[in-house]
Amino acid sequence: MSNDGRFDRTDDAREESTDGRPGDLLGRARDDADDANGSTAETDLEERAEDLAAQVELLSEENQRLREEYVRARRSDYRRTAAGLLAVGLVAVVGALAFPSARAVLFALGGTGVFGALLTYYLTPERFIAAETGERVYRAVAATGAALVGELGLRDDRVYAPARATGDEFSNVRLFVPQRRDYAVPDPAELDSLFVVTDDERERGVSVPPTGGSLHREFESAMADELAASPVGVASQLTDALVEGLELVERAAPETDPEEGRLTVEVSESAYGPLDRFDNPVVSFLAVGLADALDAPVAVDVTETDGRADYFVTCEWDPEEARVGESEGAEDARESAEETARTENIENGREGTEE
Repeated sequence: MSNDGRFDRTDDAREESTDGRPGDLLGRARDDADDANGSTAETDLEERAEDLAAQVELLSEENQRLREEYVRARRSDYRRTAAGLLAVGLVAVVGALAFPSARAVLFALGGTGVFGALLTYYLTPERFIAAETGERVYRAVAATGAALVGELGLRDDRVYAPARATGDEFSNVRLFVPQRRDYAVPDPAELDSLFVVTDDERERGVSVPPTGGSLHREFESAMADELAASPVGVASQLTDALVEGLELVERAAPETDPEEGRLTVEVSESAYGPLDRFDNPVVSFLAVGLADALDAPVAVDVTETDGRADYFVTCEWDPEEARVGESEGAEDARESAEETARTENIENGREGTEE
C-alpha cells in the first residue's frame, strides 16, 4: 500500500511472486518438458535397440541360409559327378551288349563307371569347412608362437628336424626355434621337450609339434605311389599335394638344387594367409615333408615378393646328411661314368689281345 492508502500493483505482483504461483507454474512446465524429452530419448533408444536386434537376427538367418546353400551346391556338384560316371558306365555296358568284339573292354569300363558313381554318391562329404574358418583357427597358433618367441628372446630361424617317433597323429619331425645365432640342432631325443636345455648352449631353444605334421600324415596315407627317391621327386610330390590334394595354395612351383641342398618354391594365394607368420601350415608341410624324406634338419626362410608369386619359400639342408637317394641328374651322370669306364676297359682289353 502506498502512503496515500492505495494499493500498489507492484506490491501485488511481488506478493503473488512471493506466494510462488507463477514460479511454480514455470518450474512445472520445465519439469514436464524434461520428462517429455527423457521419455522421447528412452523411446528412441528402445526403438534403435529393437531395430539392431532385428537386423542381427536377419543377418544370422541370412548367414545360415547362405551356409546351407553352399553345402547344397557342393553336394550337388558331387552328385552331378556321380550321375556322369553312372551314365558313362551304363553306356559302356550297353555298348558291350551291342558290340561283342569289344565286350571285355566295354564291360570293364562300364563296371568302373558304375563303381565310381556309387563311391562318389555315397562318400559325398556331409560337412564342408570354409577356408576362412581354418585360417582363423591358425591365427591363434601364429599369435601364440610369436608371443613365445618374443618373450623368450628366441631367433627368427625356423628349423624342422627329425625327432623320435610320435605315433600316427604327427610326423616324426619337430619345429626347433634356436636361442643363439650360431645354433646347433639337438639330437632327436632332446627335441621331445618344449624347452630344450642341453649342456651345449648352441642347442638351446624351443621345440614344438609343427602344424604340418598332421598334414604330412594325411599326405602319406593318401599317396597312391611310393615316395620319390630324389629331392627333386619329393619336392614335386609335396608341391602337387599342396595344390591338388590339400588345396592349400593356388600355385606352387618348385626349383630344386640337390647338390647345394636347396629347394625354392614359388607360392601364390595361400589359404592360410601370409606365409611369414609362425609355422604357417603351407611352409610347415613343405619343411616337414622334406625333413622326413631326407632324415635331416631343414632350415626355412620365407620372402615376400611382388612378382608372379606372392612368396618364395626356401628350404635348405646339408646334402651330406640327406638319406634320400641320388637325384636324377646325379644318377644319369653316374651311369654315364660307368658306361665310359666299361668302354675304356673293353678297348684296353682289345689292345692287349692285339699285342
